[in-house]
Amino acid sequence: MNIDEKDFFRQVTLRICSSLEIEKALWQCLLYIRNFLPASQMSLHIYHRDVGIVETVANATIKGSRAMALNSQLSDETRKNIEKQGLMRVRAIPRLGDDPVCSPVAEKFNALDLPAVVSDLVLEGKLLGVLAIFGNGRTAFTEEHMQLIGTINEPFAVALTNSLRYRELQKLRDLLADDNRYFQDELRRMIGEDVVGADFGLKTVMDLVRQVAPLDSPVLLLGETGSGKEVVANAIHKTSSRRQAPFIKVNCGAIPPTLMDSELFGHEKGAFTGALSQKRGRIERAHTGTLFLDEIGELSMDAQVRLLRVLQEKEIERVGGSSPTPVNIRIIAATHRNLEKMMAGGAFREDLYFRLRVFPIPIPPLRSRMMDLPALVKHFIQKKAREMKRSPAPGLASGALDRLMAYHWPGNVRELENAVERALILSRGEPLVFDDIAPKTDKIPPDPSFPFYAPLPEIQDLNALTSQHIRRTLDLCKGRVEGENGAARRLNIHPSTLRKRMRKLGIPFGRSATIDASPP
Repeated sequence: MNIDEKDFFRQVTLRICSSLEIEKALWQCLLYIRNFLPASQMSLHIYHRDVGIVETVANATIKGSRAMALNSQLSDETRKNIEKQGLMRVRAIPRLGDDPVCSPVAEKFNALDLPAVVSDLVLEGKLLGVLAIFGNGRTAFTEEHMQLIGTINEPFAVALTNSLRYRELQKLRDLLADDNRYFQDELRRMIGEDVVGADFGLKTVMDLVRQVAPLDSPVLLLGETGSGKEVVANAIHKTSSRRQAPFIKVNCGAIPPTLMDSELFGHEKGAFTGALSQKRGRIERAHTGTLFLDEIGELSMDAQVRLLRVLQEKEIERVGGSSPTPVNIRIIAATHRNLEKMMAGGAFREDLYFRLRVFPIPIPPLRSRMMDLPALVKHFIQKKAREMKRSPAPGLASGALDRLMAYHWPGNVRELENAVERALILSRGEPLVFDDIAPKTDKIPPDPSFPFYAPLPEIQDLNALTSQHIRRTLDLCKGRVEGENGAARRLNIHPSTLRKRMRKLGIPFGRSATIDASPP
């Protein structure tokens, strides 16, 4: 047999380094070396010295290959023999079943009667593992074969090292992915899987959420502090095509101006004192997902300029960086402040405002949707009792719900949640009474900084409200009841039904109608 060892070494090295999936590379090597050696299969093994286990990580036959994690426990006597042998590099074994070290592994491959050549894979004086080349049972291995196998010891040692590191990286990646799923689930659990009041007080809000969620358009949530803007933002993300990607929240009012750029956009190593390594900002972490900017009105003017670039160019530049990084994010902003008033005062950029206000969603305060309060109270009692490990959850004392309904809740849903938690702490297992909640009878003046919702009006008679609404509609339709531009079409009611209701309410129509159909 006349073999060019250099070419043999080169060809084997190219094949063993052809893939990070070691089993595929091992199969390519087998298909090549069987032209020169009587080989039927090859396998790679790691010896875990501390526990006395040989782990088979890959096996290749003529038909194919497979990755493995097959552990073979060695006896104490066999472990002592391995320690005595030291690093033997390459050795021939006439029959695997007769070798005390190899027989436990060979038995699992039904190869006890086969010969083999075993090469210790050593790198920098450290034993990493073993390469085993099984014979075909017909032709014996020769000294020339063993010499040839000895030339490829180092490439296989390097390949095994790379494979182990690749396997560790895959393990860490899977752990990170699992952690990410866990934290996303925890975030959804903390925020709430369901929006309480979605079918009642927040029905209009949720209708808007369902319309905009499938799109990538920016959304601006407008509502008083504690009204549930984060819950609505989470609902938009959860029902969007980005729901499997990150949902990153940034409270713009909680980050000092000096750290805002670094937190939002990240920084390069050495960008400033203390920047010991590269750091991805929250915008970059939200890539392919949703970025929720709470309290957007608190952003500094410099940060507003850089955020505008993100919206326009779909890219960021880290602090101290020299090249832009593309990002694919959906932005949801929220504020309790009057941004239009801030624009007039020069505190908020007009171009950024109109970029963010593509689809505004006003969120009503709790006092404007009191029909949701019983469901919210029940939800918070269950949630807080679970957190406090109180089972079963206590109920409400007589009159407690009436007391809560009579209160005006200036702190909105957040104040209600805190009130429930406080009542649970004080209850000592008894029904919740909410003695510290004092009903307010005075009217609540509108918040000048948030003009989206005024206080609830005085309760009026239903017929009076219906009459008022019909009169206003008639006024808009210039007294016309039927037709494309008639009041019946606007009110989504049959014209004859509308006339019947107008007669009942004493609203004139037709010839008897007055010119002014507006309510007195």
